[in-house]
Amino acid sequence: MGPRPAEAAVTPPEFVRLAAHPLRWRLLTELADGDYRVRELVERVGEPQNLVSYHLRLMRDGGLVTARRSSFDGRDSYYRLDLEHCAEALAAGGAALHPALRLVPSPPRRPVARAGNRRVAVLFVCTGNSARSPIAEALLRHHTAGRVTTASAGTSPKPHLHPHAVRVLRESFGIDLSGRRTQHVDDLADRRFDHVITLCDKAREVCPGFGPRRVHWSMADPGAAGATGQAGYAAFQQAAADIDTRIRYLMPVLNTPEAVARSEP
Repeated sequence: MGPRPAEAAVTPPEFVRLAAHPLRWRLLTELADGDYRVRELVERVGEPQNLVSYHLRLMRDGGLVTARRSSFDGRDSYYRLDLEHCAEALAAGGAALHPALRLVPSPPRRPVARAGNRRVAVLFVCTGNSARSPIAEALLRHHTAGRVTTASAGTSPKPHLHPHAVRVLRESFGIDLSGRRTQHVDDLADRRFDHVITLCDKAREVCPGFGPRRVHWSMADPGAAGATGQAGYAAFQQAAADIDTRIRYLMPVLNTPEAVARSEP
């Protein structure tokens, strides 16, 4: 058996080359927790902004992270870990070392409340409680078969759910939200949640505290453009698919011992 080509033997896969750098790995682990602006990442990792921005750009070019302009402050951008791409790149990295190491991602586990414990409680918040947060609430309840206590609210709720939100949940997931009403975050002031997830940059700035763990998912409002017909519906299809991906990756987090411990009375 002849020697392997030198290039094939010494060149690591792109994911390994990007993630192996200590600062980039620290940034990836921070972004695995939620979406952050550059200045927030600077504070969390304790490194200069120009250095953090440089490494974020490398990871963005490599497809590990994405960025979108903040709807609260258009001068800022939120960085987000692309979990799907990272999973694929990690699997490819294992296969590059040896075919038997090709990782096949297993489906997320459903959170299961243990006997004697109350269920983990999750609250989703956006501004209008008409699209993003009720979609997230419905999908988490759907995927966990009700094993997680879910709720959603808005910081400035609209009178009713957007019809495209109702339609996309019905057509894509078989979920009926036709009778659901919107609600204000103040309506939940007497409740405590283990996880509070804001899906709107504006809501993040004003959302009150409801529990020990706060996470932000920076997502565009699918109804902001005001498009009607199929063009408007396509934005809701994309938003629902994006939220569904995040929900699937959230589920194993809810099943960690730390999450279960926090849910105990």
